[in-house]
This record gives sequence, structure tokens and C-alpha cells, in this order.
Amino acid sequence: MGHDRRSFLQTAGSAGAVAVTGMAAAEPKAGAAPASAATGKASELSRLDATVLVALIARRQISPVEVVDAALARLDETEPALNAFAAVDADGARRAARAAERAVMRGDALGPLHGIPVSVKDMIDVAGLPARYGSLLMKDNVARADAPSVERLRRAGAIIIGKTTTSEFGYHGNTRSLIQGATHNPWNLALTPGGSSGGAAASVAAGVTAVALGSDAGGSIRAPASLTGLVGLKASFGRVPVWPASSAPMLTHVGPMTRSVADAALMLSAIAGPDRRDPFSLLPPIGAEPDEWSVRSLRVAFSPTLGFARLDPPVGRVVAAAVEKLRPIFRRIEDVAEVCPDPSEFHRAIFLGGISARLGDLVTTSPELIDPPLVGFIRRFREMSVDTYTRLRRRQFEFRDTLRLFFERYDLLLTPTMPCTAWDVDQASPPGYDNMLYFTRPFNQTGQPAAAVPCGLTEDKLPVGIQVTAALGEDARLLAALRVIEAALGARLTSPVEIEGGGRKI
Repeated sequence: MGHDRRSFLQTAGSAGAVAVTGMAAAEPKAGAAPASAATGKASELSRLDATVLVALIARRQISPVEVVDAALARLDETEPALNAFAAVDADGARRAARAAERAVMRGDALGPLHGIPVSVKDMIDVAGLPARYGSLLMKDNVARADAPSVERLRRAGAIIIGKTTTSEFGYHGNTRSLIQGATHNPWNLALTPGGSSGGAAASVAAGVTAVALGSDAGGSIRAPASLTGLVGLKASFGRVPVWPASSAPMLTHVGPMTRSVADAALMLSAIAGPDRRDPFSLLPPIGAEPDEWSVRSLRVAFSPTLGFARLDPPVGRVVAAAVEKLRPIFRRIEDVAEVCPDPSEFHRAIFLGGISARLGDLVTTSPELIDPPLVGFIRRFREMSVDTYTRLRRRQFEFRDTLRLFFERYDLLLTPTMPCTAWDVDQASPPGYDNMLYFTRPFNQTGQPAAAVPCGLTEDKLPVGIQVTAALGEDARLLAALRVIEAALGARLTSPVEIEGGGRKI
């Protein structure tokens, strides 16, 4: 390993490809300020996708040490303003990066995410790191083992740099908690990135990591992706194992948040597959994606409201313009006014029922340690009769059948992802919206694969996402369609980096 770590970056082409010379032998001491993490280099590397970084590492044009150091430098630059991380493991990440560099220099077989820094939402366990789930009740909890998705990321060569913020047990669509405070949106620090995977979204949108691992029980991957200009993918229920069991085990998905469809597909391929710890994860492999010609022949429906949702006009205009761009691509896009009824009532009951069971007597004995609105929601849930609850569960099964029949007529459904853009960071919900997850909740109830893809900016220069949903189990079809849609829309979004925050620009 007789190389020098002195290197340079040159941006090349619209994809931001980088030419870097020199992978080094000398290993810096733990805790030392890495020479390769200079601000300029960190800034350049922060703009690269995971697929680009993987290729550069494999060709020895950059080192995993450089990439991880740059991610940690970017985290230091942005974190005072964003408040996106609940825990950072800089020493562990640097140790893993040095081991990854040695593997490259030895000529070892490399995993598909070799040397790539990843953040993990604090609802997903990482062995040895805090597992607080956004709650003061769990402030001293430390994970004893990796979740299956984290195990697989490590096996693929990814390097965990830390845990990202969430609302308490992921109960709300604004990433704010008693234990962590509020997380801010890289597009505008006065706004929320949404939730509950808001820290993961901020991590990727600000260029700390190219990819992040989030969770979604009602839209918690797709909603913040839409509000921060990212791709957020929820595969079919059970495609990615969830363990330890979540508070909402029949609704929760774990999945990628990225800046491109290619990165989302790469990450999903690394974490998908059965695991006996999650008995719902016994799906067959995803299989090969259909070709572009087959995708263009799919039967596509577009519904701006699903038949019940409210939609802000600026968001509606951006989504409608995106659909018009797609009409020449998909030969059969049909406008559909009504798709399904609103599942909010039974979704809320099922979700809160899981959190209520998890908290047990603590709602009575330690309410001061729980977010006050959550205490109120749980108390109201506990006043519900058993008969009312079981009738709501029955409606869930009827709802699933409605959408099953819909997707016998159509292969894909296009909708907005969120009814609005990002809102004030201090507000729990956007003004006028008690329910902001109109478009995402239905597909947690059915378990269908769904993804948010950026489709443009409003007049206020805030990102908007379009949601693409496929039939249950049709993950390969969804991925292929997402690639075609991303290319057709050409709406890759980059958050502003010249944001004044905490007395400094990020």
C-alpha cells in the first residue's frame, strides 16, 4: 500500500463524476483531524451518488477513508443547523473505513455498497449505539444487536456513521421530540423535513450521506422524501425484514432514502430477503426488472386526490405538469377521480393501538416523559370500546380488497406524495391539515410497494414529489417504472447549500 493519500477532485459531467488520484497506505490515528476531509473535498464528495462512489472506490480513485471523512466533515458543518443526528459513531466509522480501504488494496471481492457511509433512523437497531426511538422513556437504551437490514448493509460493505432523528416512536409527520428537539429542512431551516424519517431525509438532502435507512408505517419514508427532494422507497410489506418488531408490525416497512432511483434500487437489493426473525418476510426474490418497452405498455392511472384528499394548488400544478410529461411515455394514462375511501380512522386506531401496547402503564405512571400530544392520543384510543376497534379492523380488510380490485385494472397508480410542501418547523402539522398523509397511508394498509420521486419545485422553490404505486409483490415492475419516470421528468433536485444556520452557512 505504498500510495499517498494526497488527492484531488475534479467534477466531470452532469452526473458529477469525480476523478481522484491516490489511495493511501498511511492510516491516521483515531480522533485525528483527517487531512482528506478538507471543506472543498467534503463539498465535492457530498454531491455524489452511492453508485458513483462505489465505482470510484472499486477503481481505487478514492478511498473509503476519504469518503467517510468527508461525510463526517459534512455532518460537522451541517449538524448544528439541521439537528438530524441522534447519535454519531465517528470512531467506529473511521475504523470500518480503514478496514474497507485495506480490503480494496488487497484486491478482495467488494460488496455492492463497499465504503459507502449510511445513516440509520433511530427506530432501527444498530448494535452498540443508542436505540431511543425518539423517546425520553428510552434515553438509556442501547441496541444489543443489529437489525437485519443493518446486518445486510454491513455485509454489503456500507459504513454506519450514526443514527438519525425521529418523532417519538414515529407517531407524527414532523420530526420533533422531547429528547431531540426539532430537525430542520436543508431547503429552508425554518421548515420541517417532515417525518418521521426526517433526520434521514435531512442527512441525504444536505449531502452528509448519499443514502439513508428509514422506516415507514404511514408515509414516514415517502413524505419526508417528497419534502426534501429525494427518492423514498417502501417495498412490498415483508420484502425487507423488520426486527425487533415495531409498534405497528403489520404496517411498518424499512427502506432506502436516496437522491436517485439507482441508489434506491442498489440499497434495496442489499437489504431485501427473508429472515426468520420476521415471519412476514418470507417473500420470494424480487426478480428481474421488465425492460423499458414493457414499462411503457403498462396500464397507468393518475388520481390527484384518490377521491377524498385535499391538495394545495401549487403542489397540484407541479404534479399535473409532471404527469403531462409522462403521457407521451406511457401510452395509457387514465385520469381516475376515485380510487379508495379514506383509511385514516382505522389507520390511526391500529397505529396508536400498537404504541399504546408498547407503553403500557407508563402512560399513567410517567406521562411527563412522553410527548404530550401522544399521551392525549393514547388516552383517547384507550377510551374506545372493543367493539368499535374490531369494527375498524374489519374495515381494514375491506379496504385492502378495494385496492386489490383496483390494481387488477391498472399496473401503476400515480398520485401526489404529499398534499403540501414543507411547513413551519415549530408546527406539528401544516396549517389546515390534521391529516397530511392522505396519499401514503393507504399503501401501508395494503402493503403495496410505493415510492416518492421528485417531480419539480413550486413557485416558492420548494420540492414536490410524485408517488408511484404498484400491485402487491410487483417490486421489480415498480423499480423499472421509477427509472423510466425519473429519466422522463429530469427533476433531480439539489437542496441549497448556502443556507444561513447557527451563524454559519451550510
